[in-house]
Amino acid sequence: MFHLKFSLFSQTKSLENKIDLFHDKLLDAGMTFKKAIRIYLAEQKSEEFKKASKQIKQIEHDADNLRRDIEQKLYTQNLIPDLRADVLHIVENLDKVINKFDEVTYQFFVEIPEIPADYHSRMIELCDLVSDCAENMAIASRSFFRDFSLVRDFSQKVYYMEHESDLVSGRLREAIFASELPLANKLQLSNVINEVADIGDIAEDFIDELLIFTIKRDI
Repeated sequence: MFHLKFSLFSQTKSLENKIDLFHDKLLDAGMTFKKAIRIYLAEQKSEEFKKASKQIKQIEHDADNLRRDIEQKLYTQNLIPDLRADVLHIVENLDKVINKFDEVTYQFFVEIPEIPADYHSRMIELCDLVSDCAENMAIASRSFFRDFSLVRDFSQKVYYMEHESDLVSGRLREAIFASELPLANKLQLSNVINEVADIGDIAEDFIDELLIFTIKRDI
């Protein structure tokens, strides 16, 4: 199983290009999120952080337009009808992760959580892990359309990184609640950590479904 190399696209170059661009948007969102969190921890709500936040918002906006265009092409041109529902589901779930990057960045922008320096390295580690989850999710998804023999390899990386992100987020919450911070600060930081960790959870759920779609293509 997962041994064939076969492109889903044969007569649909325009659709292929748009789905490629959509995967690129997810990769861009993950990299920009990493940058935004580092800026925030160093400078909080600085002009540079505002700029990074706007970048993610623009990526999310562009991705929404691409998603609508892909959906329209799949329906109006009757492209890949046998797999149309699966492809639509994949695109919608990729979009969820892009939206989550935007939501979490906006949460930092609005709430301006006070994160003591002692927790900066672990917060960066957590954000890097969930961003890497999204990156490998994008590569696994792209492989579904191009060479699905690679889907399982990148899926396993998502599972591993999501598990690591759970460990890091759990240890970080434990440290925060064991600290002398006021309870309101503890609860705010715990909520922020949960929201960041949710990015990895969404990626993991996506991979569960992607592997099922891959099995369907391989039988």
